[in-house]
Amino acid sequence: QVQLVQSGGGSVQSGGSLTLSCSASEIIFSSYCMGWFRQSPGKEREGVAVIEWYGAITYADSVKGRFTLFRDSGKNILSLQMNNLNIDDTAMYYCAVRNRAHCSGGFGPLRDGHWGQGTQVTVSS
Repeated sequence: QVQLVQSGGGSVQSGGSLTLSCSASEIIFSSYCMGWFRQSPGKEREGVAVIEWYGAITYADSVKGRFTLFRDSGKNILSLQMNNLNIDDTAMYYCAVRNRAHCSGGFGPLRDGHWGQGTQVTVSS
């Protein structure tokens, strides 16, 4: 059973920065695609950033140039560095992973993967 533990998040003013982390001790990171999603009240869960098992990274247009995804395969930690945050970034953030056998690129395959518990990010003006 894959268990993901998230940390980080919190409250910040617009223009500020936060870092989210997601750890999993039972899997080999390089054998999984993984990424971050977010969901605001009344909205569908949307993909933020995904890294394929071979290392290619895709970002949602709304976060390009502001968010950076890091995968530390030695420590089994997936991090999301979020800079220049704005009010529209307020959401519950979730990490997700899926075995590479089921990864065909992009955010779609992750929706049927394993999920972290979620962590709240709140940006105020």
